[in-house]
Amino acid sequence: MPKCKFYIVDVFAERKFEGNQLAVFICEKDITDSEMQKIAKEMNYSETTFITSVENHDVRIFTPDMELPFAGHPTLGTAYVIQREIIKSNIKTLLLNLKIGQIPVLFKYKSGKTEEIWMEQNIPAFGKFFDTELIADTLFISEEDIDIRFPIQEVSTGLPFIIVPLKTLDALKRARVEREKFFDLVDNTNAKSVLIFCPETRKKGNHLSARVFTEVPGFEDPATGSGNGCLAAYLAHHQYFGKSSVDIRVEQGYEIGRPSLLFLRSEEKEDQISVSVGGKAFIVAKGELLE
Repeated sequence: MPKCKFYIVDVFAERKFEGNQLAVFICEKDITDSEMQKIAKEMNYSETTFITSVENHDVRIFTPDMELPFAGHPTLGTAYVIQREIIKSNIKTLLLNLKIGQIPVLFKYKSGKTEEIWMEQNIPAFGKFFDTELIADTLFISEEDIDIRFPIQEVSTGLPFIIVPLKTLDALKRARVEREKFFDLVDNTNAKSVLIFCPETRKKGNHLSARVFTEVPGFEDPATGSGNGCLAAYLAHHQYFGKSSVDIRVEQGYEIGRPSLLFLRSEEKEDQISVSVGGKAFIVAKGELLE
């Protein structure tokens, strides 16, 4: 196993020890796919990233079980480590080379310190629609909890999610995964995760509350950049706020004790939708992998 430095980062966090945790590894020598997979399994976070080329900003993203072409909080968290620990200057833009392609990351500063990090996501693709009864049964909610003014639909900006609009925060809190039905649902669609949201929030100044259930039934992400990018595209496309653009704050992760805050921007013009997802990040620990 090659010698590697690593950083533990909280992404989409208003302060340290919130948001979604990420391990970022910088390896001095070549590292194999199997070695990266073993490390990701050992870390056991939702994702772990590996900077395989410091010069070219080549980044690989692994879950404990597989490699991903793209994911939101690993993109922002890794860019933050590169800007702060490698480049060490207040750059405006950084291009990360991911499996899915180049993703631009933008930095905003306040008093010389990184205040916000934003990423531009790929043009969204809209997929199949879903029946309210099927989704209600899968998530232990009633059909009356679902806001039928808007569709339940699969959306992807690199990773597909099923987007489900709910009416109330109470319904959002009650939702949970029915194991067998969740497996049936994701087996029959490209999306392996479900994002539910509602217009009621816990904190003043936020616009939506969200939860994300993943392919492992019952497992929930505290903050999901790729999923919220899909949500931003959905909101603009279906004019959720009465217009084809959004600039909002979304809270997530309260149900699992990791309160998170994501910033979303999206606009639809001439059948093209732009999507940006932002937030804050904090490095909470660093060290070296033992050989």
